[in-house]
Amino acid sequence: MWTAILSFLGGPVISGLIGAYKAKLDAGNTADKIAADLAEKDLELQGRERELNTKQNISDEGRWWTAAPRAVVCWAFAIYVAKVVVWDKVFGFGSTLPLSGMVADWGGAVMVMWFGGRTFEKVARIWRSR
Repeated sequence: MWTAILSFLGGPVISGLIGAYKAKLDAGNTADKIAADLAEKDLELQGRERELNTKQNISDEGRWWTAAPRAVVCWAFAIYVAKVVVWDKVFGFGSTLPLSGMVADWGGAVMVMWFGGRTFEKVARIWRSR
């Protein structure tokens, strides 16, 4: 489903943008035409990167039964954090017991991987390239 949506957005939308930009610059000078060509190539590259990223996500996640546990854990923790922050602290409507023991450690690990995972990947890619 996501692949169909992304391919729909990537194809007609980008083609339309490129066509409109080229039509605007048809009456322009050579520098504008070069800029239009560079913009077209950049948009094509971004579309290809989006396509490859989608394929990578599909291969990383595998099937629904392998992706579901990670999603359940992340969303359960996100709901807990939202409840504590919004309901308890912002609105002052309740008090939730803090996480303790191993569950607190798991929650911390989820937060680190959720918000820091991409950073770790980027740092590892930089170290690998050296």
